[in-house]
Amino acid sequence: MPHRKPNLPEKPCAACGRPFAWRKKWARDWEHVRYCSDACRTGRHARAVAEISMARVDRRVRRV
Repeated sequence: MPHRKPNLPEKPCAACGRPFAWRKKWARDWEHVRYCSDACRTGRHARAVAEISMARVDRRVRRV
């Protein structure tokens, strides 16, 4: 049976909205942690999501 830590606090990522759990390295400044990863912190995730969304819109426009 895997070890689980069910009582760790979670919060949503400011960039992608996915929930992420508390980590020991964030213990001192958990209130200031906003992003789940370096990709979200630097905006790489947001750019990738925007590119995917634009590609979907572009495909829809081509069909019409």
